[in-house]
Amino acid sequence: MSVPGIVHSTLDGEEIAARVSLGGDDELFITPTRTIVYRADGLLSDESADEFSHDADRLTLSEGRRKTKFTLEYALDGERQFTIPAGKTDDVLHPVLAGVLNGNDITEPGETVVKTYRFSELTLIITSNRLVKHIGGAVWDDDYEEYHFDDVTNLAFEDGSVATQIVLTANGRPQRIKAPNEEANDLRERLKRALFEYHDVRSLEELNETVGDGEDDGIGRDSSVDFGGGVDPLDADPPEPEDHEVASEGTSDASDAESTDPLAGGATDVATADSESVGAVESDAEADQATSQAASASVTPTDRSPNRDREGDGAAGAAQAEAGTGAFFEDSVDSGAEAPSDAGVAPQGSGADSEPSATATGADPELLERIEALEDTVERQTEIVERQQQTIEQLIAELRQGR
Repeated sequence: MSVPGIVHSTLDGEEIAARVSLGGDDELFITPTRTIVYRADGLLSDESADEFSHDADRLTLSEGRRKTKFTLEYALDGERQFTIPAGKTDDVLHPVLAGVLNGNDITEPGETVVKTYRFSELTLIITSNRLVKHIGGAVWDDDYEEYHFDDVTNLAFEDGSVATQIVLTANGRPQRIKAPNEEANDLRERLKRALFEYHDVRSLEELNETVGDGEDDGIGRDSSVDFGGGVDPLDADPPEPEDHEVASEGTSDASDAESTDPLAGGATDVATADSESVGAVESDAEADQATSQAASASVTPTDRSPNRDREGDGAAGAAQAEAGTGAFFEDSVDSGAEAPSDAGVAPQGSGADSEPSATATGADPELLERIEALEDTVERQTEIVERQQQTIEQLIAELRQGR
């Protein structure tokens, strides 16, 4: 088909990349740098050829029942417009938008625009090298997203009753694009074909095997987190405690709580074991203190009179009542002494010539050993909880920085 003379004179040696009939003798010509709208002679107008440069900052469509208006905005020249029949909108938009992308250096030399889709406020452009997405009233402006096929690591589709979601993983992040079912099949096939040709594969399975990065969770390879030398939050099997960390006989429950993993529900268990150990230490300490008080009350001075003996006996009974009979009886039995029949009366043989028992002096070796072991266990558990808390705080801070 011949090119009108007025159009030929405006080409300045450029080749025509595409031409679209606008009805009658009117046509639209696309060159690498311009869109030329040709109007033939008519009853009310003369032949004309208007040029629209492709270096526009913004391209907007205004669709009516009979006509569609294309508006191109330029930094220096402002807005320029041309109108076409509404039935020709998609035929014209595709080559004009391809020219604008090329004029803004979005596409590279040799890169072709495969197809343009408009879904309400979403515009998708498939090229031979990338997928370009724009959301907004304008079909094109600087507010856009692009996903180069070099950065794609997975492609999947999720079918729905009304729409289909295209899940394109690029730069380690899944991008979900929803398309109505009546156009989703065409979009699916064109996108697959473009990716297959770019990566030289023949099927979706082969594509995902070729470009996949081995990650199933959709997180990019550059977003890994270094947890340092603290507790490994991904290890559900904590290391075995060393020999020097095992408590002495009678503290096996507290030792088991020491090796609990904080991210497997262990932080609560460690805190519970910690409070139980502290409670055990406090109970034993109270028992020891009560025993000492009762024993000191039952030991009488060297020089005392019968009256003072009675006073001392009363004081001993009051001290025993204060300390509590349970602890007193338990310690007396443990030390081999005979339990008194009346908690309010001091045991016989408590004069100056009598030797005080181990309970009276509060120096029971087994009890002291248990208290020291429990205190060591509590201190170690406190240190472990503090280290685990620091590690968890560090993990949270690093995850927030990686978003």
